[in-house]
Amino acid sequence: MNSLLFLILGFVLLYFGGELLVRGSVNLATKFKISRLVAGMTIVSFATSSPELFVSLEAIFSESSDIVFGNIIGSNIANIALVLGCTSLFFNINISEKTLKLDFPFLFFATISVGYILYFLGTISFFIGLILLIILSAYLYYIVSNSRKEIRDEVKNEVIDENTSYLNSFLCLISGIFLLKYGADFLVSSAIDIALLLNIEERVIAVTIVAIGTSIPELATSIVAALKKEVDLAVGNIVGSNIFNLLAVLGTTALFKEIEIMNPTILSFDYLFMIILTTIFGALIYMFNRGKLDKTKGAFLLLIYFGYIYISLIS
Repeated sequence: MNSLLFLILGFVLLYFGGELLVRGSVNLATKFKISRLVAGMTIVSFATSSPELFVSLEAIFSESSDIVFGNIIGSNIANIALVLGCTSLFFNINISEKTLKLDFPFLFFATISVGYILYFLGTISFFIGLILLIILSAYLYYIVSNSRKEIRDEVKNEVIDENTSYLNSFLCLISGIFLLKYGADFLVSSAIDIALLLNIEERVIAVTIVAIGTSIPELATSIVAALKKEVDLAVGNIVGSNIFNLLAVLGTTALFKEIEIMNPTILSFDYLFMIILTTIFGALIYMFNRGKLDKTKGAFLLLIYFGYIYISLIS
């Protein structure tokens, strides 16, 4: 009974957490004179990727480098196939030209580059981690500075709520992160308790409930953003989160300790699957009804995700 109540509480916290995170991000985007898409690529992505960073840091200090890679790769797969799949299943998503011309190509570049490094070196050293952070910083500087130039005229015509201060916007943002974290914690822990009561194997729990739980902040934020008609925020959240996971989370973790692949399956299966999925995602947004994700594409992405879970189980 307690597990069921915590499960419901988890969903409630996630909804309001996503609501506050979106509201704070939109207000800050307006005040900083940047687009909703860039806000999703920076502010929201950093917020929703913070759990992966904390998990990775804790794992590397516990001598569990495979957890670092598994955490990041699994999250990126879930973000594209599960989160975007679920969101586009209920909302038609229009992908902006900026995402098509710059953001997705950069994500693909980051995915291939990190894979290349891991394939030939099998490790992320302090020096490589520093390079990843420098590349990310240059990219963020470029998109923010360009956005401020492009949005200037648009912002002049917007009606800005003067009663919404920077402090209130930051409080909304921080409160949203707080609620998302505890909402995810409640949801995952209560779901595990319920699954154990139903005698479901722990291994099945790990690759389903726990894996989905790590992407709940992105899912909650993207759905709330879509409900509020902030589609650019929803798309920017996912693309930006995957970029942050590869460059910021791996880069920051490597500054503390070198990350070495211990289980070759992570590279030969999981990372390869992530590259293939990213390529498929690119094909969906470039080739078939360019710049749009609809119910059919959403269902296809979800089918891929469940296929990945099934293959992981039988292997």
